[in-house]
Amino acid sequence: MFTLNPETEQDWWEVEALYDLCFAPGREALSSYRLRDAAEPVRALSRVARDDQGILGGAIRYWPVQVGDAKSLLLGPIAVHPTAQGEGLGGALIRDSVDQARNDGWERVLLVGDAPYYQRFGFQPLSGVLMPPPTNPARVLGLALQPGAWDVVQGPVTPAS
Repeated sequence: MFTLNPETEQDWWEVEALYDLCFAPGREALSSYRLRDAAEPVRALSRVARDDQGILGGAIRYWPVQVGDAKSLLLGPIAVHPTAQGEGLGGALIRDSVDQARNDGWERVLLVGDAPYYQRFGFQPLSGVLMPPPTNPARVLGLALQPGAWDVVQGPVTPAS
């Protein structure tokens, strides 16, 4: 059994080690990392999942960005330790943090990812939202946390101002 809690500063390096384990070398060269360089994660939404012994099983982070002139959230990375995969932990991290984002008044979330996986949480392909290259536009997905939140939002994704 895992318990979800907000990520703290003390969790930072352990979460980074999990991301290193779960993602290919050079993960920080991806374009989404350029959007995170000058920003702090949204602490109220970033979560860690720990088992009964306190061992880290998963983590999710969110970052403030702009899409055109619209304040938005960038979800990612999300990772589940290989020994905990297939247990629904990734889904629990997404559902918990998305519910918190909605309760906190955020209107929209975007991510770069696999549509078949993220569609089960309501994410849909976004047209007119331009992630920095070399991002595949078909992998840019969004979730409206408020009705119509993506209806007229488009443009380049840039670091939050």
